[in-house]
Amino acid sequence: MKLAITAAAVSLAVLAIGAPVNAAPRATASAAKKVTVKASEFKFVLSSKSVARGRVTFKIKNVGHLPHDFKINGKTSKLVQHGHSTTLKVRFRKAGTYMYLCTVPGHAKAGMKGKLKVG
Repeated sequence: MKLAITAAAVSLAVLAIGAPVNAAPRATASAAKKVTVKASEFKFVLSSKSVARGRVTFKIKNVGHLPHDFKINGKTSKLVQHGHSTTLKVRFRKAGTYMYLCTVPGHAKAGMKGKLKVG
């Protein structure tokens, strides 16, 4: 009898909240997204080539020998020296393809640029 009451209580709780007990939690639109960016001569390697719209935190790690920065969607990180890192927080309001690059003279032309898909 006690088991039947417990099962009924669980069923009522599920009906009250409108989701099955074993349902996976839904990601929210405001969930933080993180992308690691490794900068070296003369390229970037991103941990992800696409992200959802919203806030994205880029962690830029300079694994090269020259100083580099990272620019995307009108925002630019501080200049990162060899062996150091910094973060850049960017909000993407629209889906699309966004260009990124290193603004140090000559670096983008040498290959430090790419595209990130936001959707």
